[in-house]
Amino acid sequence: MAAQHAIGIDIGGTGIKGAVVDLSTGELVTDRIKLSTPKGGEPDDIVATATELLAKLDKHADGLAVGVCFPAVVKNGRTMSAANVSKKWIGLEAEKLFEKELGRDIHFVNDADAAGYAEARFGAAKDVPGVVLLTTLGTGIGSALINDGVLVPNTELGHLELNGHDAESKAAYSAMEREELDWKHWAKRLQKYYSHLEMLFTPDLFVVGGGVSKNYEEFLPFLELNTKIVPAVHRNNAGILGAAALAVALGVGGAPAQ
Repeated sequence: MAAQHAIGIDIGGTGIKGAVVDLSTGELVTDRIKLSTPKGGEPDDIVATATELLAKLDKHADGLAVGVCFPAVVKNGRTMSAANVSKKWIGLEAEKLFEKELGRDIHFVNDADAAGYAEARFGAAKDVPGVVLLTTLGTGIGSALINDGVLVPNTELGHLELNGHDAESKAAYSAMEREELDWKHWAKRLQKYYSHLEMLFTPDLFVVGGGVSKNYEEFLPFLELNTKIVPAVHRNNAGILGAAALAVALGVGGAPAQ
């Protein structure tokens, strides 16, 4: 396959998704494969599922660069937090673990940072000057901070405290489902959250990602902000795209790891 192709794998609290990406267009060139995240989110179980997913993709793209994104703070390939997965990830040398089991070099990155990179390069934040804040609304709330097109990693703004609670515990899409809120009542929680972000960062643009962004017309119109807020162009595929793009941008090869 062409050199501008790479594999992106997006590991979430409920699903593990992957596809081959064309980095010249930002489009998926294979069907997106999705497997369920193993219950409990244990490292060995998640790595085994990611290995199964990669084997399915390798039928189409053996030897391509691989990027993997994950819901945790990632420092030098090590996971420093664990939101919505097993606490065994905290302090784990995750990149090395994946490289050993997948049998190749990879690039490992925070999932929201991958989505933010994708939107900055191919989507709603492309060529936008100033400060862009992307949030992914799903099992939790991920965030990516971009300044003049440059990603500032590991912001974790879903864990800001609001009214004595972790923000994502009340404003994530999972909270809407769990508490059976309608769009309007969920939007009231989002209003508090985005108003708080607006006060802290004075951004030039908000981008809303995650699976629920496909329903943006149901809740974004309820928000009253000074900052423009738009849905992510690549929606729930942004993590896949960003992980793949970062792997190539940072020179990760597809050859087996030594």
